Amino acid sequence: MLTHLWFAFFAVSFISACYQWLINGQAEVFSLLVQSTFDMAALSVEIAIGLIGVLALWLGFFKIAERAGMIQLLSRTLEPLFLKLMPDVPRNHPSHGSITMNVAANILGLDNAATPMGLKAMQDLQSLNKDKDTASNAQILFLVLNTSSLTLLPVTIFMYRAQQGSADPTAVFLPILMATGASTLTGLLAVAYVQKINLLSKTIALYFTVFAVIMAALASFLASQPAEQMTQTSSLLGNFILFGIIMSFLVAGWTKKIDVYDAFIEGAKQGFEIAIKLIPYLLAMLVAIGLLRSSGVLDGLLAIFESLFALLGFNTDFVQALPTAFMKPLSGSGARAMMLETMNNFGVDSFAATLSAIMQGSTETTFYVLAVYFGSVGIKRVRHAISCALLADLAGISTAIFAAYLFF
Repeated sequence: MLTHLWFAFFAVSFISACYQWLINGQAEVFSLLVQSTFDMAALSVEIAIGLIGVLALWLGFFKIAERAGMIQLLSRTLEPLFLKLMPDVPRNHPSHGSITMNVAANILGLDNAATPMGLKAMQDLQSLNKDKDTASNAQILFLVLNTSSLTLLPVTIFMYRAQQGSADPTAVFLPILMATGASTLTGLLAVAYVQKINLLSKTIALYFTVFAVIMAALASFLASQPAEQMTQTSSLLGNFILFGIIMSFLVAGWTKKIDVYDAFIEGAKQGFEIAIKLIPYLLAMLVAIGLLRSSGVLDGLLAIFESLFALLGFNTDFVQALPTAFMKPLSGSGARAMMLETMNNFGVDSFAATLSAIMQGSTETTFYVLAVYFGSVGIKRVRHAISCALLADLAGISTAIFAAYLFF
């Protein structure tokens, strides 16, 4: 499926460029296409190199935690849940701990920490995968949970809104929580349907109830903060927990008389190897995405949607925010640029800009996550991963639009 999709990106971009050349006389579009391939090739290397330090850092700390037995302790805490959601993963497997760390980092909005933890989890799951080129059920579920991006603390979006002069930067907090919750739930239900996972078991219900209570308590606490303090509180809470995790790793290693420095170096070496291995996969995906942007395909889709909804008699105020929705599954930096462009053009507190910010926080960059996570372990056949992830994206974007109309 990934091969067909990749080819389709190139084909659609070429057809669009030919149309612009033959019908509109825009011969420069081919120059833009070629330039885009070079730009994306350079960007893929920049991203991989940028990941080296982060991956090396967190995999180094992760190795300390592994030797100290903290990963195993974390695994046992959530093992009953993962045994139900991922029945192919045996008891006491290290993937339980790395998955938990990744999910926790995503919930707290700690992107830099979530990625290396997620790559470690994907490697752990790959050790159980009998067909190394094909994604396993557990890997697909894990990927979809990542692309749906359940985030309790969207601090970066608050920051961008504050920088642009918003009167209430955190006003999008609850709408984002609604949108990302809908995305995650839809992704989980889609994967459970395909893989025939029973989500009504008592074990899953118990864990989800506890999780919902904790999330509701945290959301209530943050919502009770004055608007001007919520961003600072969110950032402080996330970074305090993050550094607390680091210190707990070091203290546990020191207590058990582990050579923490040696363990850190061993784990850091793995980070370098993973980052370099990612380059071909990032290159393939980013070039295809760049072509869609430079060929005008995304602009054409926007015009079609606006005409369609106007014809049906719907309010079309939301259409101005759709560029962010179109770019979100394809490019994180592209979606962020679209969001900032909308803020600049319409005003940060306009309906279009507010909706764009909600969309930015509703899901993750699906194709980037797919390229990075599956690419790190050499998976080429993704099975139902893309369809379930895109369905989650659709749910997140749709709920973002609904929430924007509801709140604003």
